[in-house]
Amino acid sequence: MTRYIIRRILQAFPLLIIISILLFVLMLNTGDPLATMGGRKATRPEDRERLSRQLGLDKPVTTQYIYWLVGNDWALVDMDGDGTPETPGARKGVLRGDFGNSLVSRGKAAYDIIMERLPNTLILMIPAEIIVIIISLLVGMYSALRQYSLIDQIITALSFIGYSMPIFFVALVSMYLFGVNFKRWGLPYLPTVGMFDPHIGKTPQQILLHMVLPILSMTIITAAGYSRFVRSQMLEVISEDYIRTARSKGLPQRMIILGHALKNAALPLVTIIGLDIPLLLGGAVVTESIFAWPGMGRLFIDHLSRSDTPVVMGILMMISIAVILAQLITDIVYAWLDPRIRYT
Repeated sequence: MTRYIIRRILQAFPLLIIISILLFVLMLNTGDPLATMGGRKATRPEDRERLSRQLGLDKPVTTQYIYWLVGNDWALVDMDGDGTPETPGARKGVLRGDFGNSLVSRGKAAYDIIMERLPNTLILMIPAEIIVIIISLLVGMYSALRQYSLIDQIITALSFIGYSMPIFFVALVSMYLFGVNFKRWGLPYLPTVGMFDPHIGKTPQQILLHMVLPILSMTIITAAGYSRFVRSQMLEVISEDYIRTARSKGLPQRMIILGHALKNAALPLVTIIGLDIPLLLGGAVVTESIFAWPGMGRLFIDHLSRSDTPVVMGILMMISIAVILAQLITDIVYAWLDPRIRYT
């Protein structure tokens, strides 16, 4: 297992290089960073030429990528053409943890901007993922053990309804019901936007209250799909010969379900969760936008629309690294769940 882990880590480096090249080339063709930096002045050819030269955008793509990767020795950037440099252009390079300075938040490091938003996203996404996994396992197992019963049919119908609804519809309905109508009816209502009430401050109680509706919206959609997957896997596993053998030996039902059936049925679910976990860093773009949650999803959309390459590339590279690490952890969990799996 140790050799396998080391080999996977070594393989990750060239993979990340390939990913970074593709993302870098795509970012260069998604917008006009000069317009973002220069505003109206960027419409004049002489100003565009000056900004392009100072940012190194006049150099070949390969040179720009190397500067982004390993750093450069550019001078300070003169943003307004008054002869006074305002934004540091010199960078250590991504390999040394420097994503550069944001083109939107002038003079502010892209890494600092990302780190400001990352905790907000994790505060929202980690509890949502935990709740989804717990609900999916409980509902899926219960439905599988009572196949074709009335409760199973109700769960199946609700799961299909929940899974078929788009997240923006669920979010808007929850806002209208628990935020608008509850307030109109004189009932305790939930806040609909933001992370906290500015008049009260960023207290734990405020954050918890504002988390309810976003987590509820994401849970309804994701748990509906996960529970159907758990149900189908459990039905397949409990019909296997080794489950019948365990029952014939007189093992307790709980031990059969938790120790044998669930452990084997969880293998495919681990793969899905392993693919979803890295996306926690990217946040839920639609959910964060609707509920005005200041997380990574909103940050990504805001800076992508303004061609802020340092921030967007920083987010994408962090997600890429998380995907590779999550897949490595998934393989390790596979070996733990199923002793037949061995990595050499």
